[in-house]
Amino acid sequence: MPDTKTQVVQAYDGRPVYICAKCSATIALQDEMISKAFSGRDGRGYLIHSALNVKLGRREDRPLLTGVHTVADAFCVGCNERLGWYYHKAADYSQKYKEGKYLLERERLVKENAWSLDVN
Repeated sequence: MPDTKTQVVQAYDGRPVYICAKCSATIALQDEMISKAFSGRDGRGYLIHSALNVKLGRREDRPLLTGVHTVADAFCVGCNERLGWYYHKAADYSQKYKEGKYLLERERLVKENAWSLDVN
């Protein structure tokens, strides 16, 4: 894969975010989380509305726990680490709410709370 480190966008200063565990690129706002009750390829995952500094791989039909979905793997722009996947299409009507959202694996993210201590 080509080097894409120069494409990393810094955003959401002072806001609670998830960052890439490998290179610390900002990936998503914590406020964008829909659910923590998802399973990724390598463990627990988060369903998230949107992501930043992510590029998508090839679209494919993949059998998942809830049926076949058309997904594309999501990679960090900063280090090319696979973070999870993007839901393009769900075959089952009950799963349509996932379309256009990301499943990001918990083990590949670090939660940054952006807390500051007021020292007076």
